[in-house]
Amino acid sequence: MENNSDQRLAVLIDADNVPPSRIKAMLEEIAKYGTPTFKRIYGDWTSPTKSSWKSVLLPYAITPIQQYSYTTGKNASDSALIIDAMDILYSGKVGGFCIVSSDSDFTRLATRLREAGMTVYGMGEKKTPLPFISACDKFIYIEILESPVQEEKNTSDSPSATKKIKPPPAQAAKPMSKVTPEFVKLVKDSINDLADEDGWAFLSNLGVLLIKKMPDFDPRNYGYKKLTPLIKRLPYFEIQERKAKDSDALAVFVRIKDVG
Repeated sequence: MENNSDQRLAVLIDADNVPPSRIKAMLEEIAKYGTPTFKRIYGDWTSPTKSSWKSVLLPYAITPIQQYSYTTGKNASDSALIIDAMDILYSGKVGGFCIVSSDSDFTRLATRLREAGMTVYGMGEKKTPLPFISACDKFIYIEILESPVQEEKNTSDSPSATKKIKPPPAQAAKPMSKVTPEFVKLVKDSINDLADEDGWAFLSNLGVLLIKKMPDFDPRNYGYKKLTPLIKRLPYFEIQERKAKDSDALAVFVRIKDVG
């Protein structure tokens, strides 16, 4: 999927289903896909369980939306988020939405927004149910984002009084997913869908098609930051770099290895 940093996005966060420690990494990831025009977070802020969120709302200019839990076992915040999403949709002020939640209750919302021509990004934990993932144009697992910076709060409540502690030394990314035969078949089928007469497909187009077929596809799930090194490590494919006409830029192509 092509990133459009000029696209205006509504970022709607379900405080009940994502951790506050990841908010910086989440917003940095969202910035790759557009400019957050709305940043709202939904929850019952009278609840002691939401206290950890309060210290990150002001520094990141996130507007908290109070929603009381009127009935035990029912999530009123979901309804408030959905209503706001539809209001924003009809305002015509954004070109896409980012729904930050690990809750399948937003599956129909994501579907409806896409039917209205909106680009929908989902973001949540690995436990997110498949229906919600499939309803998004692209879904990003927060576990693959950069580790959060630990913070030690001083006696003052102001953002400037927060001391940042250096995180531990960076380690190699641990793959969240294994390369399965089903994934290899998906890549092969996608290359065949795009290939020219010699079997070569433009790697960038392959990445776009993989996300369309598998919204939660991301090389970082397999321990690689980019698609090229992931494909290079798989023994089923070969890579070719070609210099573009009238430019020193290199275009990367891939095809299935001939094992015959």
